[in-house]
Amino acid sequence: MTKTKEQLVIENEELHSRLSETEEALWAIQNGEIDAIVVSGTKGKKVYSIESAETPYRTFVEEMNEGALTLTKDGTVIYCNKRFASLVNEPIERVMGSSFQRFIAQNHRSKFDSLLARLTKKKNGVLIVSLTDSLYLKLSFLLLPNYLNGDHCILIATDISEIMLAEKKLRELHLEVEKKLDVIQRLRLQLIDKKIDNESEITKIKKANKELVLEIKQLKRQSQI
Repeated sequence: MTKTKEQLVIENEELHSRLSETEEALWAIQNGEIDAIVVSGTKGKKVYSIESAETPYRTFVEEMNEGALTLTKDGTVIYCNKRFASLVNEPIERVMGSSFQRFIAQNHRSKFDSLLARLTKKKNGVLIVSLTDSLYLKLSFLLLPNYLNGDHCILIATDISEIMLAEKKLRELHLEVEKKLDVIQRLRLQLIDKKIDNESEITKIKKANKELVLEIKQLKRQSQI
């Protein structure tokens, strides 16, 4: 059956409309704006859920053994995972929205501010800071690209307290060994001095003995005369 020009125009418009709807749906799926789609088939309409790639990633970040945070340019926490909240012993709600600097020991805050200010797209940063006398974190910074809030940065906080405490014990042991070596060195010098003194005394005694032997011989000769 030959279609009229009007029918072809209507059919073409319908095809363009369906194509436009399909392209819009694909764009929404790719950009995470929908999490399900409805598809018409021979047995009616079916709903298909879409598992976003963000879901497993977010689960991984939430359950990872390192603290994970997102900071603004001035160091304000706009996101943190459960691990970091447990490290600082505060609920997530109190951590988010607060300044990260408040968790850092006073003498390390200037280093943190300085590194945060120097971050660029090509230059990341690593910093070791103390939160308390017994808690140390290695902080790894990554500035987000422009299309992902370029002024914000990702911060990974790794607990290295055991390593730092082990290093502290090694330093203390090293100092103790140095002190003992110093004592041994002083004792050694004292023994050398005593040995020298003893040798000097022995020399004096030997000399006195020789002189005494000579005197005895002279006295014997005189007595014989």
